Amino acid sequence: MRARVGDLLVVETTRAETRRRTAVVIEATGDGAPPYRVRWSDDGHEALVYPGADAHVETRRDRAAAT
Repeated sequence: MRARVGDLLVVETTRAETRRRTAVVIEATGDGAPPYRVRWSDDGHEALVYPGADAHVETRRDRAAAT
């Protein structure tokens, strides 16, 4: 997984009582490898994240192509 500042980190869920979470990457290492400092979209909380297998990155280019 590789991410750059401005990309979205998306954490999926398989549990009915929880929902998909998204966060904007606000800091990443030079090579784009985790961990990432992110700002969660739902509450604005900033955190250092080591994404698991349930996460993926949506780049700015991916989002622009989808619109």
